[in-house]
Amino acid sequence: GEIDAEWGGLGSAPKFPQVPMLTLMWNTYTRTDDDSLRDAVLRTLGAMCQGGIYDHLGGGFARYAVDREWLVPHFEKMLYDNAQLLQLLGRVWAVTRDPLYETRARETAAWVLREMVVPGGGFASTLDADSEGEEGRYYVWTRDEIDAALGEEAEAFARAYDAAPGGNWEGRIILNRRHERGLRTAEEEAALARGRARLMAIRDRRVRPAWDDKVLADWNGLMIRALAQASFAFAHADWLRAAIRGFDYVVEKMILNGRLRHSRRGDILRHPATLEDYANMASAALALFQITRHQRFLDQSILWVEVLDRHYWDADSGGYFATADDTDDVVLRAKNAQDNAVPSGNGTMLQVLTSLYHLTGDEKHRRKADILIPRFAGEVGRNFFPLATFLNACDIAQRPLQITLTGDPATPTYVGLLRAIAEISAPGLILHQLGQKGSLPANHPASMALEATAQSAAYLCVGQRCSLPLHDPKALSEALLAARSER
Repeated sequence: GEIDAEWGGLGSAPKFPQVPMLTLMWNTYTRTDDDSLRDAVLRTLGAMCQGGIYDHLGGGFARYAVDREWLVPHFEKMLYDNAQLLQLLGRVWAVTRDPLYETRARETAAWVLREMVVPGGGFASTLDADSEGEEGRYYVWTRDEIDAALGEEAEAFARAYDAAPGGNWEGRIILNRRHERGLRTAEEEAALARGRARLMAIRDRRVRPAWDDKVLADWNGLMIRALAQASFAFAHADWLRAAIRGFDYVVEKMILNGRLRHSRRGDILRHPATLEDYANMASAALALFQITRHQRFLDQSILWVEVLDRHYWDADSGGYFATADDTDDVVLRAKNAQDNAVPSGNGTMLQVLTSLYHLTGDEKHRRKADILIPRFAGEVGRNFFPLATFLNACDIAQRPLQITLTGDPATPTYVGLLRAIAEISAPGLILHQLGQKGSLPANHPASMALEATAQSAAYLCVGQRCSLPLHDPKALSEALLAARSER
């Protein structure tokens, strides 16, 4: 991508799927401490969080910006973009503790739960860019409107949000804070929040953009996983409950004759599921299982992978086809590992299979993963940009990072150990919460080390090497940070 002169990050309109690439760069930084990767991600993500591509009143990111300064968005908001950015914001915040990223994550999640949930709990696809026949009309302002709404506080608000009298886009104002690298003091932010609330109340009376309330399985899988992981990182139980409701919506309303369907709108189910539908929902199920310890999520993930293995797997040369063997309306069954609007299905499945193998000990998942890696590895030399999800999954498969947590989940020690895990960004971490009665697969590297004690403990494994039991949250944090860099 182009390098933005002011921010030094990736420019707008990149020629590759951006969030997976930013995630690959961030994951590599957390392993290698390569400051150039860190700086590129922080400058790019910071520019997006402060730019006009972000909705500073309602939360959430627009689909893309049409200029290199991230000022002018295509005002449509997509569920899949915001899911991927929410996940990335949580990972970056866990390392930097920058309040900008926490604030944007909380605002984005709040927008999703306020405006993108359909009856029953699934997540809608998009908010359109247009209202009253004009793109962006719902979102932009004039200086006179801001002055009338905010009175004597208007001038300070206008300076903060680039609200010049003549506007910054076709005579109108797109609210942004591109000239600021981060947030202001708590007192200043509180004053700006009051101004935003007044403008939001006015905006809520405008004609809203059209709402596409289709529930798509693949996009819902992304958002369910993002909300679940963000709830874990930020200790926000409402997000976890919303993720579970979204998951249950898909399970209860989007399965027909034992097979997942791609979309639902109202009472109408349409289209056989694609690889990405199954892969993203299976990944979401694993995230929920690791956070909640509820067996039903693991069981459902296994069922979906069994459908993929039966109907989507290429038995001749390996890898998953994009469509099932009994889908009758496709000319060619495509098969690749490239990211597009959503992360690659084969890349996502590589991580799903790796996690399932370590969580269950079932060798068939490892064998499938071992086939996937060489099947698509040759594409890396030709063009690695669209293979970011696959490359991330390859790293996890080669040197998995696992934590096994034992003891009574109600005790302060167990809770402290769990929070220590949640507050550190460890890409691809596989978490086994055994509680007091659970057990590990016999082939798990920590299976022989578990102590028969009532005291809560964490066992950290990198590959086949495991730590002694860790009882102190601080010691676990230090060990996890060190292990993350060893990989």
